[in-house]
Amino acid sequence: MTGGTVYGSGWTLNDVRWAAFDPSKVEPKLLAAVKAASLVEYNAPDYVTYLKRVFQGTDPQTIADIERWGEEEIQHGLALGRWAELADPSFNMEEAFARFRAGYKPPHFASEDQTSVRGSRRGEMIARCVVESGTSSFYSAIRDSTDEPVLKEVAGRIAADEFRHYKLFLETLERQNEPDLPFWRKLIVAVTRVQESDDDELAYAYYCANVPASQEKTVPYIREEYVRAYYAKAMTLYRRHHIRKLVQMVSKACGIDPQGRLAQIAAALLWRMLRMRAGLNAKMAAV
Repeated sequence: MTGGTVYGSGWTLNDVRWAAFDPSKVEPKLLAAVKAASLVEYNAPDYVTYLKRVFQGTDPQTIADIERWGEEEIQHGLALGRWAELADPSFNMEEAFARFRAGYKPPHFASEDQTSVRGSRRGEMIARCVVESGTSSFYSAIRDSTDEPVLKEVAGRIAADEFRHYKLFLETLERQNEPDLPFWRKLIVAVTRVQESDDDELAYAYYCANVPASQEKTVPYIREEYVRAYYAKAMTLYRRHHIRKLVQMVSKACGIDPQGRLAQIAAALLWRMLRMRAGLNAKMAAV
């Protein structure tokens, strides 16, 4: 159950076949993960503001690309949120997002500093390539795992967009007039960004999307618990080819041959680690 329709860019919510929704094929744990993803995607304006600040004074095309990227990310959030509201009429994405945005405020979003938290524009683009590699793989995994036709379509459209975003940021990286980063520095940026997937963004999004505001006092937010809850489902979606593609994309951004031995070893290790962590998170989430 892989591949399928290849979607082009420039789609709108009206292009999605919402009438094909089949409630009998909604999987509850996947629904919970999709709710969280809708909030993270919808939060793109803060990232746009931050990236435009980092790239202030650069060529107009880069700024236009960042703005277009942000618009497409917002649409991803709206599409995922609309599907989640179909699957669970008690879910209100705008209300959940308001709670998420009020509680998730990374320091670099509020700062006026034009320096990237990655140390340079090149570092910032490597980090963005890592993120887009991850999201393209994630939505590809959702597309390939779900039998619900509307979610399959939405995930397929988003996965294609995220791959295009990866290529956009890779091109932006390659045309920077800054000195190239040493290989070890590229790896540090990539690994650091991967490790940040355990931060408050996904965990708090999962909490706000799945714990009603009325239950906040009795069900408090504990980051470690909601990281586990999110990954207990998300990590089970991936198949080996998703991980191989992810590693190839990250490798290319770091200057590593995506078809080379090092990338192959990294993909094998990541796949093994993912399977182990998926099992551990599932066990701990069930306790």
